[in-house]
Amino acid sequence: MPHLLFRGIPAERLKGASASLAEELAAVCGCGTDNFTMSCLHSDNVFGFGEGETSFVFIEVGWFERGRLVRNRFAEAVTRSLRELGIGEIEIVFSAYREDSYYINGEPVGSGS
Repeated sequence: MPHLLFRGIPAERLKGASASLAEELAAVCGCGTDNFTMSCLHSDNVFGFGEGETSFVFIEVGWFERGRLVRNRFAEAVTRSLRELGIGEIEIVFSAYREDSYYINGEPVGSGS
């Protein structure tokens, strides 16, 4: 945790930058790189883009909320990393998980019932 889901970028293009990005994000979040997952989702645009056009890169981040400052630094790090790959338009959205609704191997992560 956090989980990053990338759309609009091929996995082969992102792989080379993923290790350094995970290290930077781990420093921002104060956790180890083993807490991160990064996945690329193949998607075909069926509306809003002309034939042969590629869409912008869209990243969904699922995590436990860490506050606006950390969220801003996280978004800046992801954006900077993708800009270094020559990507122009980048959009990021954060979805905060509730700890009492997150389970690992059937066990709740957070306290409460």
